[in-house]
Amino acid sequence: MNFTYPKNERLKSKTTIGLLFSEGKSVSKYPLRLVYCPVGENSEEKTKIGVSVSKKYFKKAVDRNYFKRVLRETYRLNKHLLLDNLDQPYSFMFFYQTKDRLSFEEINTKTIQLFEKFILQIKKTQESENNTEL
Repeated sequence: MNFTYPKNERLKSKTTIGLLFSEGKSVSKYPLRLVYCPVGENSEEKTKIGVSVSKKYFKKAVDRNYFKRVLRETYRLNKHLLLDNLDQPYSFMFFYQTKDRLSFEEINTKTIQLFEKFILQIKKTQESENNTEL
């Protein structure tokens, strides 16, 4: 199992981020939200992910940075759930959307649930696309 989060998996492209917010779909599991969008097949990485914590909920940068670190860590530990079930590359934006200060364990559990919900949604859309082709 490769539990890394290398630089080439980080979402930095302004065009891709813009695409996520204009055409991306969303999955939520309180207090987390995952916005995703498939990217071209020519991408060398299967996933690219960015994290965000709103200034609306945490005024101090120290607090925002702490929750961003926690989100990146939970992604790093659970990204195998995504990689094992994706057949094309995706870009993700991962949000923490509450004032509640959840513990690492709670956030990790919610992340696993969110990734499983995302996988189910992807499989449903693929099945519906396959059914319309027939």
